[in-house]
Amino acid sequence: MRPMNSFSRIRRTLLACAASAAAATVGLAALPASAAPATSAAPAAPKLGDTCTPADLGTRHPYIKSAEVIPTITQFKGWYVTEGSTGSQTVSTNVQESISVSVGLNARAQGSFAVEALGMVGGTVGLNVQVNYTRTSSTSKSISWNFRQPGYYGLYEGTKKVTGTYGSLNCNRTDLGGGSYGLKWTEGPDTGSYTTFTTLEEGAVRCEDKVPANSIMRKAQDLLDCGSPTATAKHPAGPVSSAKADQLKHDADKAAGSAKAAQSMKATQVAPRAALDCQPGAYKIDVPGKPLNWSAPLLANDGIRLRQSTFFSAHLDNWRLCNVTEHNGVIEASLWNWGNGGCATIPANIANQEQAYLTTATCGEDDLQRFYIYRDVPGSSKIGIQNKYTGSMMGHDRYADGELIRQYSSGRQDGTGTYTLTGV
Repeated sequence: MRPMNSFSRIRRTLLACAASAAAATVGLAALPASAAPATSAAPAAPKLGDTCTPADLGTRHPYIKSAEVIPTITQFKGWYVTEGSTGSQTVSTNVQESISVSVGLNARAQGSFAVEALGMVGGTVGLNVQVNYTRTSSTSKSISWNFRQPGYYGLYEGTKKVTGTYGSLNCNRTDLGGGSYGLKWTEGPDTGSYTTFTTLEEGAVRCEDKVPANSIMRKAQDLLDCGSPTATAKHPAGPVSSAKADQLKHDADKAAGSAKAAQSMKATQVAPRAALDCQPGAYKIDVPGKPLNWSAPLLANDGIRLRQSTFFSAHLDNWRLCNVTEHNGVIEASLWNWGNGGCATIPANIANQEQAYLTTATCGEDDLQRFYIYRDVPGSSKIGIQNKYTGSMMGHDRYADGELIRQYSSGRQDGTGTYTLTGV
């Protein structure tokens, strides 16, 4: 056999490299889609009865108890179109109802709990609903429409209003029987109502149009007074008053005014001083395994902060549980401070705000001064604390001397809302 010359060797080497590159290309193209880097999915919301950990004691999650979908007209105007007035027109409509997204006390739907709850609402009713704060217009709105034929029209903007109630899941000790306990997600005592709505739609409808029952268009048609002589009477082009629409607007304004007055009255009421029945023991509310604990303020305009106990603490870090009740394993109590004689509370003027600070005030018959306490299994002193009125969990933003204790609608998901109740 003759030895290969240099050119032959080079040629064969190049052919082998090309074949290897082609094989590698084919191999990469044949890789299954599953070989691509996986993206981590958001953790699923807990379900009633699922197990939880001590870090979850200071957290809560919503669940939807009821939901009702109501087609609602937010803007409306009755409008006559004559033979000579067909075509595109811009009509100024009147407000019929203004809808605001809200969850519980949080009229502006702030915080992770509200967003999570509204997201669940959408899944429950099978609709895309607003999950952050917004509202429909509270002023007249112009709508442009191309009227193709003469007739009596109702020009409208509408949506599907979704209302209902929610509850909360909280981590708490559960009796498993036989003297054993475990931590599970249980139904907490906190509950409330919500309101949201779907995408707004505009349109025009006539009395003689066939429209689906219980639709937004049907609601607008109902405001046309189709059974009245107005619907068939000769009329010049332009606006027509609707008795039904006027009455609906009047009812909506009256209901909104009554709700605002009730809320204002509630905010200005002064709670009578409570005669407290306190348990004999005193406690520190500690950060687990660390020296800082809850310390009441000396000044009325200050809040409860994380402090280290010293000789000069003057019992500001000592708390008693008062007027204690227990239901389904959840303690409800007022937290009375030995040092300043006040009860822990969320200030009423900021109670609806995410991260409102905790302070003390003169003890009274007030749900802002009542707290639910969720406990770890017997033998552990770890707890989570929830305000009865706002439903928010207590926690702190960072571990630091002087850091305020605040309320968080869903609690602190990093476990910083779990404390220990240490007897002193």
